[in-house]
Amino acid sequence: MSLFSDNIRVLRVRQKISQEKLAENLQITRGRYVKYEDGTSEAPYEILKKIAWYYHMSIDLILSVDIRKIDMHHLLKLENNRLVLPIMVDHQGENFIEIVTQKVKAGYLNGYADPEYIESLQQISLPFLGPGKHRGFPVEGDSMPPHEDGSIIVGRYIERLGDVQDGKTYILITKNEGMVYKRLNKNKKNALVLESDNNFYPNYEVRLSDIIEIWEYRCNIGRTDKKQELNEIEDLKELILEVKREVREIRNNKP
Repeated sequence: MSLFSDNIRVLRVRQKISQEKLAENLQITRGRYVKYEDGTSEAPYEILKKIAWYYHMSIDLILSVDIRKIDMHHLLKLENNRLVLPIMVDHQGENFIEIVTQKVKAGYLNGYADPEYIESLQQISLPFLGPGKHRGFPVEGDSMPPHEDGSIIVGRYIERLGDVQDGKTYILITKNEGMVYKRLNKNKKNALVLESDNNFYPNYEVRLSDIIEIWEYRCNIGRTDKKQELNEIEDLKELILEVKREVREIRNNKP
């Protein structure tokens, strides 16, 4: 038995529907469906889509998460069954904000759709953020001042790519780059352009097919009270350019 076969059996039993009736809805024979449920045959993509649509659940969840461990009332459902996110709520029904700390960051790419992983994250509540699903992510490096290394960026989950606004900052979870916090621009047909506020770092592109999640910046949680120097980035750039000029002059004057 596979996780997929266990899941479709659990879902069917929860719906109190017979194998024959479900097969009819999927427009296949009962004998063919039984093979999927007992694990003796793998369902092709077209059948996977039909099963996902029938249960109003994403394909990745049916294939990769033990449905028996999920409270269906604590799922964030998105249009077209594109993704279903596990979410945590308090006793008043308010969404918790899970914090992805540096310690657990490495596991996020594998655990973002796993309710047990999400439940294991540290949780806080920030009612002033308003509606939407929020999550906190760690900042690394100095590419996005004034947010410093070690602070937490809280983002609101973006359901549709069309909701991304040029020039605003977002946390991206991608297959190849992992977790990044950048300013986005949609001036490419099949990609997003990622920009750092620190001009020392060049812009680069991420293909849309590589993007797993997008979270819009909502607030910053930091521990520093360091005074931001207005011109420190420009000063650094000018220093680097000056060093380059001096090196070039030395080379040109070399006998």
